[in-house]
Amino acid sequence: MMLLRMNRRQFLAASAAAGGKRLFTSHGINLSGQTTASRDSGTISSTTPASARFPDGFLWGMATASYQVEGAWKEDGKGESIWDRWTHTVGKIRGAGTGDVACDHYHFYPQDIAMLERLNQKSYRFSISWARIQPSGRGGVNQKGIDHYKRVLDVLLEAGIRPFCTLYHWDLPQGLEDLGGWPNRDLAGYFADYAAVLAKQLGDKIQVWAPFNMPWTFTNLGYGTGVFPPGRSKYTDFLKAAHTVNLAQGEAFRSIKAASSKATVGSAYGMSPAYPKTGSEADKAATARYHAMNNLFFLETAMHGRYANAFVGEIPYQAMGFRAGDEKMMQVPLDWIGFHYYTRRLVSATGPAVGGAASNTLATETQDTGAAGNDYTQFIAAMPTEGPITDGGLEIWPHGIYDLVMQISREYNFPIIEITESGCGYLDAPYDRDEDHVPDTRRIDFFRSELAELARAINDGARVRAFHAWSALDNFEWNDGYTQRYGLTYVDFRDQKRTIKNSGFWYAQVAMSNRLVPR
Repeated sequence: MMLLRMNRRQFLAASAAAGGKRLFTSHGINLSGQTTASRDSGTISSTTPASARFPDGFLWGMATASYQVEGAWKEDGKGESIWDRWTHTVGKIRGAGTGDVACDHYHFYPQDIAMLERLNQKSYRFSISWARIQPSGRGGVNQKGIDHYKRVLDVLLEAGIRPFCTLYHWDLPQGLEDLGGWPNRDLAGYFADYAAVLAKQLGDKIQVWAPFNMPWTFTNLGYGTGVFPPGRSKYTDFLKAAHTVNLAQGEAFRSIKAASSKATVGSAYGMSPAYPKTGSEADKAATARYHAMNNLFFLETAMHGRYANAFVGEIPYQAMGFRAGDEKMMQVPLDWIGFHYYTRRLVSATGPAVGGAASNTLATETQDTGAAGNDYTQFIAAMPTEGPITDGGLEIWPHGIYDLVMQISREYNFPIIEITESGCGYLDAPYDRDEDHVPDTRRIDFFRSELAELARAINDGARVRAFHAWSALDNFEWNDGYTQRYGLTYVDFRDQKRTIKNSGFWYAQVAMSNRLVPR
């Protein structure tokens, strides 16, 4: 049986103190505002943690991903995924970790959802394992997989938590990789079929859908640099994979809408605000290319049916495998825009690639002088170190979320926005001298500073309706295995014991009061 450590008296007392009538900020939309690419940390912001309020009805949530938490990797008819194959290959994962068990969320979801309910969460962003629904990625449906997710959804709805479903969070069925993977444009059709199955089977329980999680990341790191599965490193394969995913995004949107009249479809893109390293025109132009490539490459296609030009020279349509009519397949009117925020990038111009190797960690999820494809984009995007650095290797820069939210708002006519992920990696553990609490004050400080900037963006007209903390649980962190901890709940992977961290209790108070509270 899973054990959950919780000081109920402390939690209930703190929650009661933070309760009361919800506070909200009404706001208009300022269409004449201009984005300023600020490198200021935001400490002089007019919105401070003490004054930050959120709109009435704002959705506080947490996020997970199927491969990172579910385990049960070959149970109840599930097929092999590319991450199963990758983690079972010696030398790929730090500490030789795998997702075979992970948090065992597949079996412990009732307890984990009960924990979300206790922490006052109103939205749970999770993903579905494609290989659990269609073991080979196409053809027959595994009913046991469908039934599992129906049970998960029933528990969520009973708890009053909105299910937010990401169809694909990187765990491609190995059978589809054997057919060529994402560079094979046939996968757009297979993905649309998969989306239709989910919408037909689960559409009465799910209204909020995002086709892909961080599509730039899994296409580039999987096919361009080869540091993620399937480990292929050819830039034109990345371009083909990205184009297939853009087609699949459009086709999945139409499949979901056709199968479920209640469905709203948005996104879960990975984005970073970009700032020129110097005031030179070359660095400014390189920054624009970074924004087009890393932030807009899958958003601009959906909203306008065209690629943002991230390249030096013309867009390489031929290398992508672009065909006449593809622009119509890609274009779909997203109901809202979702994206993650973790940190910023400083960008400078460079010439063609001169060699070197790409990093295998998300902390440097970028293109540099050694990255494949630099001949096409010619920029260096680096994570600076002016701010504090988390144990996970990312610079803390709260002001970045304000700049990013405002930039996307102004560029896309103030759409509804959901922050689909944000969080920080710290290795704090239960401390027996403090009644086995997890005193992760740095994580609380991270969220307080960042959420104050998000509140300022809302006050300045951004239509942000939700924030999802990454993550509900410490989990399997891809190539880093179990060496990083992003959860608001500590997981002892030896016995699956959960211990809510102080940050989890604090976040619960924020969700209850709809404002930032002291730590």
